[in-house]
Amino acid sequence: MRFQTKVVHVGQKPESKTGAIVPPLYQTSTYAQEAPNKHQGFDYTRADNPNFQNLEMAIAALEGGKHAVVYSSGLGAAMALLMQLHSGDHVLAVDDVYGGTYRLLQHLKDRFQLDVSYVANNDVHAWQKAIRSNTKYIWLETPTNPLLKLVDLKTICAIGKKKKIRTIVDNTFATPCLQQPLALGADVVLHSTTKYIGGHSDVVGGALVMNESELAKELWRARMVYGLNPSPFDVWLTHRGLKTISVRVERQVKNAAALALFLEKQKKIRKVYYPGLSSHPDHHLAKKQMCGGGGMISIVLDADAQKLQSALGKMKIFTLAESLGAVESLVCHPATMTHASIPAKIREARGIDDTLVRFSIGIEDQEDLLEALQHFLKTI
Repeated sequence: MRFQTKVVHVGQKPESKTGAIVPPLYQTSTYAQEAPNKHQGFDYTRADNPNFQNLEMAIAALEGGKHAVVYSSGLGAAMALLMQLHSGDHVLAVDDVYGGTYRLLQHLKDRFQLDVSYVANNDVHAWQKAIRSNTKYIWLETPTNPLLKLVDLKTICAIGKKKKIRTIVDNTFATPCLQQPLALGADVVLHSTTKYIGGHSDVVGGALVMNESELAKELWRARMVYGLNPSPFDVWLTHRGLKTISVRVERQVKNAAALALFLEKQKKIRKVYYPGLSSHPDHHLAKKQMCGGGGMISIVLDADAQKLQSALGKMKIFTLAESLGAVESLVCHPATMTHASIPAKIREARGIDDTLVRFSIGIEDQEDLLEALQHFLKTI
């Protein structure tokens, strides 16, 4: 099956008893057993549920992986991975990392003596130099959040393979529609399924995809041991959203590409971050490892920071909110919202200042979105 067919059919076999086209919601906490520990493959939903397995089959198929494990959130998925480590182990992460991931890494660093350091996205020499004898994970995002930097996956994953270090790639922004890290050498792919996979701003979840069977067992066990399971209904909703990801992302990329071109020409904007633009410093990588520029745009405005923040809540069409990847367009102020947990000095050094704005482009009419942006620029 090709990608668009997998999206609709994998993990979605008609239910055998009634022939229902959509697999039912198994809204149960526990399962009847014929005798102690003699059951039909399920004993307690914290450990597993048929809805979990359906979504896992679908996400694994789209990422080209053998196994997937679903969790209560993207950070829950990250936690399952990090709990495979021991005190003193080293995580080497890309410097422009999601604020929630940074907060989690710093928390584990402070509380459990996890060793954490950061490297610029494509400085190969810096990556090689930063690897230590205790390095266990290379942690990547591409495109990054919120500056939309790209990481050369083939090159950095090859470094990890050579050093026997697992490479984790957060593929939330690109989605499996536009990028498949496992094929480029990654060991684990992470998703906040809250975003493009769910796609409708109505459910929170996460997932990990991998080829290693033993690792998959450990990550499944982590879900059960640490209580990182989602609810059956959340997973059912996420799977319903997943079935339209191809058409949604195609429309979002088309809209984002047009809006990025428009924004690049505006005098009030000092910089536009969008991998699909030829002016983007990593545009060559976007053409090499992605199938489109994505649905996210970040800009730096030549505007008063206070006036800008006031104007963001009054935008037309674009709603001021955290999260991304859904059918409706959102606008976010990273310095005070998604990345507020990163100390100001570190944020500013990385380019996340008070005039940076991040847009998640939805599936609305392109002309309405353009008009909303024009109106916004006039107000500042």
